[in-house]
Amino acid sequence: MTESPIKTHRRGHVLEVTLDRPKANAIDLATSRIMGDVFTAFRDDPELRVALLTAAGEKFFCPGWDLKAAAEGDAVDGDYGVGGFGGLQELRGLNKPVIAAINGICCGGGLELALSADIILAADHASFALPEIRSGTVADAASVKLPKRIPYHIAMEMLLTGRWLDTAEAARWGLINHVYPAGELMAEARKLADLLAAGPPLVQAAIKEVVREAEGMKFQDAMNRITKSQFATVERLYRSEDQKEGARAFAEKRDPDWKGK
Repeated sequence: MTESPIKTHRRGHVLEVTLDRPKANAIDLATSRIMGDVFTAFRDDPELRVALLTAAGEKFFCPGWDLKAAAEGDAVDGDYGVGGFGGLQELRGLNKPVIAAINGICCGGGLELALSADIILAADHASFALPEIRSGTVADAASVKLPKRIPYHIAMEMLLTGRWLDTAEAARWGLINHVYPAGELMAEARKLADLLAAGPPLVQAAIKEVVREAEGMKFQDAMNRITKSQFATVERLYRSEDQKEGARAFAEKRDPDWKGK
């Protein structure tokens, strides 16, 4: 039986997802569909609050699309499964935090996958690029997302030239949050995952929905949707036991016990 290219490990409220597909952790159609199933299950599991995505090995996080599989018949416009490429880019209703821990080369669709996370941490030897233009294709998801995440001119330079960024430059432009020595990356990523997992899940869900939905809206339109109770996660939060618990804990000068209810 073929071993799965996606390894998962539950640690309390945290789901660790490891892309393990030698030699370079490239993603073919079958792997993408597995990732979609994994992240859908994460989304729908009330006991899981945070996902931590990383990859096996020390050289590659992910170079994106598996060109060898494409040469053998995988269609670039084939069935990537629920959530689109890598299971994250188009996964609807994912209102839980996702951390990407980049342990090496992160380029092409691999960078697009990382951009689907909420927080990006990187080992100090990691590197980033969108080399699609050199092979005569377009980094479609990155063309949509990257100019909204980092300065426009830097994003366009990456898209139009395919040049590489090291971690220092990636951090300077805000592409990644923090850089750590390779041996410390996963410990720091787990520390952050635990911090998020201890937080209020209903508030986190509301933040993610509002940020996602408001991206293409005018400020006042987004605020009107909030005040008119048109965001399901915000409405659920305002009617929850967790909101009452937060107020009680503040008054009693203790840590709140979040239940997600």
